[in-house]
Amino acid sequence: MIRSIRACKTAAEERAVVRKECASIRAAVSDNDNDYRHRNLAKLMFIHMLGYPTHFGQMECLKLIAAPGFPEKRIGYLGLMLLLDERQEVLMLVTNSLKQDLNHTNQYIVGLALCALGNISSAEMARDLAPEVERLLQFRDPNVRKKAALCSIRIIKKVPDLAENFVEPVASLLKEKHHGVLLTAIQLCADLCIVSEEALEYFRKKDLKAAAALIKIQTILLGGVNSPFAPEYDIAGIADPFSK
Repeated sequence: MIRSIRACKTAAEERAVVRKECASIRAAVSDNDNDYRHRNLAKLMFIHMLGYPTHFGQMECLKLIAAPGFPEKRIGYLGLMLLLDERQEVLMLVTNSLKQDLNHTNQYIVGLALCALGNISSAEMARDLAPEVERLLQFRDPNVRKKAALCSIRIIKKVPDLAENFVEPVASLLKEKHHGVLLTAIQLCADLCIVSEEALEYFRKKDLKAAAALIKIQTILLGGVNSPFAPEYDIAGIADPFSK
């Protein structure tokens, strides 16, 4: 399909190819074709990026997300983030699937759900799924903790009333050695202070450990070449050469 579209020399030819492909995908949707559902959704995402309407494929995203396999979920969540936004009513139908995937035993599926929630979460979804995201801030894998922190930023912006739930968990993240987790934790702290006076007061006066952790981070960053050695961030024998 992509080769056919790129081979078109005029806009009319491109529209004809897209109409033909969309008709084929509509037929597959009507026939409930499970074998090629992920491929059809990938085609729809490309068509969407070209600017053509693809609303008829929104339910296919939900079906792929509900599938048990990781490849199907990956395409489903990607389609969800691309083809839908928080204003779509159909988005509420995916809340249960998101909740199940946030509690999944596979950390990669958990990561997919966090990415989707962090990109398209509505206020209602944020309220329903905030406890799961708060729990994942203490997950064993640092990549999941990083994504949970990013998702928490979206949640507190959508529902500032939930900010107090994330104050204590994010304070513990300031002791992290993983740079991705540390960066997202600092950003989450900053956003918490913006949306909540209580959080600002907490970090400013009550939680001296959090303040000490921030001062230690600043000292390490300002130290530049004298930063503690971390093999995963080593470039030509220097840890964090761009930290300044």
